[in-house]
Amino acid sequence: MDTATQIKAWYRKILVCTDFSKNAGLAFELAVNTAMHHRGSTLTLLHVLQEPDAQFWKNYIYDVENVDGKARKEIDRRIEEEYLPKVPESLEFNTVFKVGNPAQMILDYAKEEEFDLIVVGRLGRGSIFFGNVASRIARYAECPVIIVPLAFADKWSNRTAE
Repeated sequence: MDTATQIKAWYRKILVCTDFSKNAGLAFELAVNTAMHHRGSTLTLLHVLQEPDAQFWKNYIYDVENVDGKARKEIDRRIEEEYLPKVPESLEFNTVFKVGNPAQMILDYAKEEEFDLIVVGRLGRGSIFFGNVASRIARYAECPVIIVPLAFADKWSNRTAE
């Protein structure tokens, strides 16, 4: 097996995580690009609703049993509007929604599903919080992790414009 074939085999399952921040959007674009350059790759978009956020919604929604379903509908809508238009038809793409501690849920899911690569933005909606998530993922993941800084946005837009 030549080196190029070996490299292509490395990234068969790519996990990209989102909190719907600008930085997560940039990480998503990089993950799509990476998946397209590794023929046969599958890209999975994971959104984790942090447990305190889920509890907040449960306190203010009368239909407590269906709060995760309501959150899922909103997340699905945002994915459809913000992410799906950027996914080439030839790319196998799916989405996953979890509730819990974001770093732990990402690490557990990546391990359970045996992902070959995790792509995450450095900072998210709660800059300090998501920075800690990215750091924890990088430290404990059992596969390579790409942490995309927001500062990469200008370089990325120049490359995609060429």
